[in-house]
Amino acid sequence: MILRQRLENLPVGRKLLAALLVLLATVLLVANLAFISAAYWISQESMAPQALQTLGRLIANPALSAPALASPETARALLENLRDYPPLRAAAIYGGDGRLVAQLARGEKLDLPRRLDRLERWRTGEFRTNQLIPLPQADGPPGHLLLVASSELPGAFYTGTLTASLVILAFSLLFWLLVARQIRRLVTKPIRRLEELSRQVTREENYSLRARRGNHDEIGSLAEAFNTMLARIQAREQQLERARDDAQAAFSQARNLAEETRHTNLQLELEVQVRSKIEKKLTGFQSYLNSIIDSMPSALIALDEQMYVTQWNKEASLLSGTGLDEAMNKPIFLAFPPLKPYLEALRRSAEHCRVEEVERVTWPKDGEPRHYALTFFPLMGGSGKGGVVIRIDDITQRLSLEEVMVQSEKMLSVGGLAAGMAHEINNPLGAVLHNVQNIRRRLSPELAKNLEQAQLAGIGLEQINAYLQAREVPQLLDGIQSAGSRAAKIVSHMLSFSRLSNRELMPCLLPTVIDQALEIAGNDFDLADGFDFKALDIHREFDDELGKVPCIANELEQVLLNLLKNAAQAIHQREDDEPGRIVVRTRRNPPWAEIQVQDNGVGIPEAVRKRIFEPFFTTKEVGQGTGLGLSVSYFIITNNHKGQMDVQSKPGQGTLFTLRLPLPATSEQDN
Repeated sequence: MILRQRLENLPVGRKLLAALLVLLATVLLVANLAFISAAYWISQESMAPQALQTLGRLIANPALSAPALASPETARALLENLRDYPPLRAAAIYGGDGRLVAQLARGEKLDLPRRLDRLERWRTGEFRTNQLIPLPQADGPPGHLLLVASSELPGAFYTGTLTASLVILAFSLLFWLLVARQIRRLVTKPIRRLEELSRQVTREENYSLRARRGNHDEIGSLAEAFNTMLARIQAREQQLERARDDAQAAFSQARNLAEETRHTNLQLELEVQVRSKIEKKLTGFQSYLNSIIDSMPSALIALDEQMYVTQWNKEASLLSGTGLDEAMNKPIFLAFPPLKPYLEALRRSAEHCRVEEVERVTWPKDGEPRHYALTFFPLMGGSGKGGVVIRIDDITQRLSLEEVMVQSEKMLSVGGLAAGMAHEINNPLGAVLHNVQNIRRRLSPELAKNLEQAQLAGIGLEQINAYLQAREVPQLLDGIQSAGSRAAKIVSHMLSFSRLSNRELMPCLLPTVIDQALEIAGNDFDLADGFDFKALDIHREFDDELGKVPCIANELEQVLLNLLKNAAQAIHQREDDEPGRIVVRTRRNPPWAEIQVQDNGVGIPEAVRKRIFEPFFTTKEVGQGTGLGLSVSYFIITNNHKGQMDVQSKPGQGTLFTLRLPLPATSEQDN
């Protein structure tokens, strides 16, 4: 890098001379190398092979080769005669069996192969010219003579080459000196004259000086361009002098104007300060209003007359998924697509200056339907017409609470109804069941009174019972008793609504209660109802961390039996061949202990799901359901246990019932 910097800093003339010197040296070096290489190639490719071939033919004469192959001493003697032959570097004689008999080396000994079959491998690493000449024998396989040529050139050749190179170098140096003198005259001197002129112009600042034109070459063109530059600088200097005089006059005028401007600026500064204070207060007030709007739980959107967004709070961004920057100054149907169907109501509210309300709309959020109430408030502008403000309230939780309240009111009304109906139904129902029992007793042959009355009437009880059996009268009595018992059970369910539960909750292990309910279900639901409960796959998932939970065991069993029976019937109603499966799980979810009953049945439509806990509501055929099973279960969980009960279902995807029972206070604190 230092040599390169020095070369770059040399004057132009010296750079040219250095380049010429390097060129001459390169040409001389290349010429000598080419000459030596050519001579070496000629000697190796032409002279050496011919000499070795000639020498080989002489030795291959049977008169010489036969004795040499017969005795190693004769072979060495023959090779010694070749020692004074200059083109030869080494020689070797191989017998008919391929073994080395004798060898000769001129100068440093070469590592020749010991066997003839290794000659090819040796040749791959040897760059000297060599010849292999066969030596015939009369009574055996021929031997071979290996001749290796010398690669050395005669000393006279090097001496001549060196002398010629020195002569060429001397003439080259003489030519270089002549060329250097001309370069100095034609290049260096004109450039130095231009350099001295530029220094004089810089020192004296005299732009009237001019350079001598010189030759009509690049340096002459450079001198002419330098003169043109000096002429233009001189003209520019004159213009600057005139401009300086004009600027002096203008400066005097500007100084007077500056004094007047200073007074004006003082007044403007006062006005700017006042405006800054006003803008600061307005900005703070705007930020305060934006904070109020963003803190509201409802989504607020302000629109102008053209229904373009002018205000947008955080709740609107969360509801729509559109940020403030994206929504501002956009049409409302683009910023909030779900509001597009209500554009007419928005325009009507703005034009007629009245409040418009949409009581309930349903939009999906996070994969679940949410319910919202829309209210459109008109804005009054200065011209009499303004925009409109949209308020969107999430009423999903409120609707859920209303449904719970309606359900509770229904439960209370049914409770009052049940209390009145129970006594009216129990009296005739008790009479029916009592009379059925009396009919059975009075037909029994085991009672002496029956036998006595039959003899007085002249008939036998055996014939009467045979007749009754033939006419299936006992079966009819069984049907009457079964229907009466079923009616009594319905009345008992109705009475459970009207009674306030004062039974004490006892700590129970939920897995034990569930196993008992499953056992009862397996004994109760059989093929008589068209399906086998025991054939279903019952999968238990119990939380080991859930301890004892306060409950009424027999009532909880009743609820689980209702859920298991409904699940089995829903699985039986499927049309595919998928195996039926019911999953019963428990888990600790403070402050609740949860029981879930999940099936892969036909599922429940949305319209049915909303009314599933209503008393006497059933989708079963007449005589197969009372509509009180789930309503009684709901009453047991919510009223008697102060818990919760809900259902999740989709048609074709099964149903999931969740029971939530309160955990004891100590259990909640532990968590």
